[in-house]
Amino acid sequence: MEYCEQDLASLLDNMPNSFTEAQVKGIMLQVFKGLRYLHENFIIHRDLKVSNLLMTDKGMIKIADFGLARPSNSQHPMTPKVVTLWYRAPEVLLGDKMQTKAIDIWSAGCIMGELLLHKPLFPGKNEISQLELIIDLLGTPNERIWPGMADLPVLKKVNLKVQPYNNLRQTFPWLSDAGFRLLNFLFMYDPTKRARARECCQSSYFREHPLPCEPEMMPSFPQHRLKRKASPSDDTVREPVAPVNPILEASSGLFDATFDRILKSRRK
Repeated sequence: MEYCEQDLASLLDNMPNSFTEAQVKGIMLQVFKGLRYLHENFIIHRDLKVSNLLMTDKGMIKIADFGLARPSNSQHPMTPKVVTLWYRAPEVLLGDKMQTKAIDIWSAGCIMGELLLHKPLFPGKNEISQLELIIDLLGTPNERIWPGMADLPVLKKVNLKVQPYNNLRQTFPWLSDAGFRLLNFLFMYDPTKRARARECCQSSYFREHPLPCEPEMMPSFPQHRLKRKASPSDDTVREPVAPVNPILEASSGLFDATFDRILKSRRK
């Protein structure tokens, strides 16, 4: 992979103004295209977040850090301690070990919301507070909208707070109907009903004004790079670290595979 000058997390922390909606669209369209490629090749990233999205000085977005990646067609249980907390899908928070591509789509929704708001959408301090923040925004899930959720391990020990309303529209009042539909589709509680990467790429949100910013028209942020070179220790720590290294999964008898091994198996 070619050298990338910055990641989106450090940009969000240091840029004086928010990304425009056209720039957010340009970034997210690249993210969805990257996810479409991964998912069509049966790969789940499992740690998608703004600090794992790199940007070149030509505005190209690169998905990085495949340390937690797994094959999506695996029948082996996976640890629920994956995906950095603020970007973790509700089924993972509730202990589901049979993870699907839908967990990457939820993370992409968190990233889209963060880029639009210029701040994290669900900055939870622990798993319980993370669930509460999600419920505050989207309402409390139930068996009607998410069949089978009552069987998830955490719900046998924890009662979810009751909040009947979806407050997504109030949080993003300026979004068009198409943008609102896309966000809702990304944040479906039921992972089987959540958007697919291919469907996201085809969303009408990316075909209406303002149109997605082309990569070559994205700002290059030279002042940010100069600041980082001068004071590399000044970067703000803005999010919890990624989950435990996947080597621990292997030691507990669960399936383990590196990104390289996944790709090699796909080429055979």
